[in-house]
Amino acid sequence: MSRSVLLQLARDSIQEVFEAQRTINKEALLKEHPLLNEKIATTVNIYIAHKLRGTYSSSSATKTLLEDIIYNAKKSAFENQNFEPMTTSEYLSSEIELILVTPDGVISQKDPAILPN
Repeated sequence: MSRSVLLQLARDSIQEVFEAQRTINKEALLKEHPLLNEKIATTVNIYIAHKLRGTYSSSSATKTLLEDIIYNAKKSAFENQNFEPMTTSEYLSSEIELILVTPDGVISQKDPAILPN
């Protein structure tokens, strides 16, 4: 089963920090997926062994969906005040949940861990 573009973006955002380089081609993503230009508030939750490991939410839709996912994924993984910054092994065994707050309601998707626990 393929990962959704939005969940892949959240994973890629975290992976960028581990690789210490920009790997996300924002221009190409925006061209291929115009919805990423919309202003939509998101929440990114990270779980390890079904326990919350990090979370970060937008209070309102002020950024594009692309920027909001990137920002919230990095914040939930590395700057959550309740947890130490995520390690690579935690990343590989983490589930990522993405919640979008749209005018039509709340949409939630969850991505399984890369390496099973």
